[in-house]
Amino acid sequence: MKGEVTRQNIRKQKQKVQKLYHKLDCIRTDYINKVVSGLVKTKPMWITLEDLNIKGMMKNRHLSKAVAQQKFFEFRTKLTAKCKEYGIELRLVDRFYPSSKLCYKCGCIKSDLKLSDRTYTYSECGYTADRDFNASLNLRDCLTYQIA
Repeated sequence: MKGEVTRQNIRKQKQKVQKLYHKLDCIRTDYINKVVSGLVKTKPMWITLEDLNIKGMMKNRHLSKAVAQQKFFEFRTKLTAKCKEYGIELRLVDRFYPSSKLCYKCGCIKSDLKLSDRTYTYSECGYTADRDFNASLNLRDCLTYQIA
């Protein structure tokens, strides 16, 4: 009798955890839908995405859970479908394009940039900006891409 009650309590706790994970999953999917819809409704001429090496990112045991939860593939799939629906060009930049390491002002490559460096500072020309902002400007102006 006691073992049966214990199993029931474990089952109830598992259901609570599964319900919580399902709720978080729905929140992430809803956020992706809202971001994609917001991007496409501004009616840009094109949208540029960087082709990331997700398989390689999943091998990093510190980042793999967070990367998996971000649903990059679902985001890309939904964005591709919406862009086709609205007639927007979706550009995919090669994963080896140095968008983060490239200086937006002078075009020189900073080879010693680490993942922990959040600000991009290039001493040659004096350019300082947020690392992600610098990468977004470089992706916007990239001339080598594939159309999805």
